[in-house]
Amino acid sequence: MEIFKDIVGYEGLYQVSNMGRVKRLPREIENGTGYFICKEKILDPSKDAKGYFATCLRKNNQGKVHKIHQLVAIAFLNHTPCGMKLVIDHRNDIKTDNRVDNLQLVTNRENTSKDKKNKTSKYKGVSWHKPTQKWVAQIYIDGKAFNLGYFEKEYDASVVYQNKLLSLNN
Repeated sequence: MEIFKDIVGYEGLYQVSNMGRVKRLPREIENGTGYFICKEKILDPSKDAKGYFATCLRKNNQGKVHKIHQLVAIAFLNHTPCGMKLVIDHRNDIKTDNRVDNLQLVTNRENTSKDKKNKTSKYKGVSWHKPTQKWVAQIYIDGKAFNLGYFEKEYDASVVYQNKLLSLNN
């Protein structure tokens, strides 16, 4: 069943649903020569440069573009945007599937290391290094890559990566 909730900052103007749809609520709008009735309408999303659905919300004659998955997460997952500490992940990796059941809040590190296309390893932070014909463990800290070593066994590289993660969290 589709459930709509008010969009924070646009209460009484727009709502977002648990199915990832945004609707404009009915209201009277003054246009300088009088008033006209603006009917309720499901808005057509557009894709942004990165392939996410977005829509423009208007208030006080000002328009602002919002990503729909962010609106859904704020309304239904109690997400508070906090820079890159927690980010919204599409579980099925389809950027236009904004159903609340498909969204989850994860750390930026979890999001960047999950479900990479053409991955060579089953472990996070581990990949096959063709020139050396070995497994390499790498970790990214503040956007900078750190090489943790080359290994004959994939599992050994994973252990080194996991130990480095643990030392960073302590």
